Amino acid sequence: MPRLGTQTRKGFTLIELLVVIAIIAILIGLLLPAVQKIRDAANRIKCANNLKQMGLSLHNYNDTNNQLPQGVVSSGDAYHPYWSWMALMMPFYEQDNLYRQADTWAHGGGSYQYWPWGGFWLNPMTPANPALGTIVKTLICPADGRQSIVQPGSQAGINGNVAFTGYLGVASSAQGDFTDYTNGQTGGILYYSSTTRLTDITDGLSNTLMVGERPPSKDLAYGWWFAGSGSDGSGIGDVVLGARSTNYSNSICGTPVNVGLRPGTLQNQCDQSHFWSLHSGGANFLLGDGSVRFVTYNNDVVMPQVSSRSGGEANNLP
Repeated sequence: MPRLGTQTRKGFTLIELLVVIAIIAILIGLLLPAVQKIRDAANRIKCANNLKQMGLSLHNYNDTNNQLPQGVVSSGDAYHPYWSWMALMMPFYEQDNLYRQADTWAHGGGSYQYWPWGGFWLNPMTPANPALGTIVKTLICPADGRQSIVQPGSQAGINGNVAFTGYLGVASSAQGDFTDYTNGQTGGILYYSSTTRLTDITDGLSNTLMVGERPPSKDLAYGWWFAGSGSDGSGIGDVVLGARSTNYSNSICGTPVNVGLRPGTLQNQCDQSHFWSLHSGGANFLLGDGSVRFVTYNNDVVMPQVSSRSGGEANNLP
């Protein structure tokens, strides 16, 4: 009777297994940069779409009210002190209910209930406006995960929560801040107590920056979308920013740097004083005509010219 041949089991040798693992590692290493580029491009497009929606809302607000919203409402306003341009135009980007809730709260008649941050100096503190801690997707850039998280206001000394934005109104072209906003030759479009109309932008709607990107500061003390007093009481660094804004954290940052558009990091507190983004190479900007452009960092030299609304400069972006 013939003997049946014995079969030997075949498998990977250790060397073959190591070669396969090495090839997979190489492929992953090649794939990750491509995935990151795709993710960055998607986030950049999403941010651009957010800005386009803001542009439509700002134009509709101007058509309805014969002027654009104030960049920051005056601190002396009876019910809306320090409300931002984003807060004022909520009904124009499908946040009607939130606007009514915030406005009703401000008219509630409680102790300092009109104050957006509540009576934080009282004991006990009165609550802040509920809109302050409401996340609005149109106002956040997906490249920065912090903007999708509500911050407990107790860390900032207020009774309520805080939500953030990565978009700030372009306030001024001049060195320094608050005092320059009312100067027609240096003033931007959105600033403290502004009453700008689209017809006031005589430098050209397609050549003048209106809104730009800047993530909230490292300590999350700046970048509150609903209301922000900023570093000098005019909302600067919170909801508006100039092309040559002064950094008031001099004890940390030293001498202010005269730059308005340059790369930044989430770890550097000093980067709160200039426009930048988490996209590669530059930041998205909304222009006066409602169009959106990606402006690279090497264009900082023209930031003052493209940030003023009526300076008469040759201010075309390259």
